[in-house]
Amino acid sequence: MEIAIIAHDGKKAEMVQFLNENREVLEQKQISLISTGTTGQKVEKAGFEVTPYLSGPLGGDAQIAARVAEGLCHMVLFFRDPLEKHPHEPDIFMLMRICDVHDVPLATNPATAALLIKGL
Repeated sequence: MEIAIIAHDGKKAEMVQFLNENREVLEQKQISLISTGTTGQKVEKAGFEVTPYLSGPLGGDAQIAARVAEGLCHMVLFFRDPLEKHPHEPDIFMLMRICDVHDVPLATNPATAALLIKGL
């Protein structure tokens, strides 16, 4: 199973903490992680194996959306920072729409992500 992990700058530490708290489940279920660029770098430093794509503003959100549309990515954990403006907001909404169109679970905060991981 492939899970995409994305986190805005203010949420990257929260993503790493979330993954650390759920490391056992991710390893046990042999989850493959993909990510946008900078999130991937932070997650790799925490000891996770991850396939990074471009940074979100450079097209990483669109690359992950394409994997969702192709049926390759099965879940998206996107810790958004709703209090900040993001120049690539159209790409973020496009990714969320693609998840809805293809019925792919999408969590935008740790509480929802925890429920999805428990569902594995």
